[in-house]
Amino acid sequence: MTGPGAEWLDEEAGPIVRSYALTRGRARPATAEPFDMITIISTAARPRSGSPGIGPEHLDILEMCLYPQPVAEIAARMGLPLVVVRVLLGDLLHHRLITTTRPPPESALSKERLLKEVLDGLQAL
Repeated sequence: MTGPGAEWLDEEAGPIVRSYALTRGRARPATAEPFDMITIISTAARPRSGSPGIGPEHLDILEMCLYPQPVAEIAARMGLPLVVVRVLLGDLLHHRLITTTRPPPESALSKERLLKEVLDGLQAL
């Protein structure tokens, strides 16, 4: 492509959209909820037609999370930086379109049990 707008097209990669354009310049989610890389995201509802603030990337996330996905997997599958995905997830949570599930905090007892299982497995070799 030549002419005006050619700088926004890469023949190999397709159209180039800067990350801050997807988040409207925001670097933090609209909600106070932190999205750890291992937080599981599930679609809770579908947006109404023409919902303000819901773009195609939001819809992609909702489609992907019909089956629960960790935040890191969403970022990887979308090919977007983690900070951008967290902002998009904050928008979806604000609109009550997703639910989040955090793994239970790891206790010292569970670490000890895991280490014992690893040791038992190694001894069995």
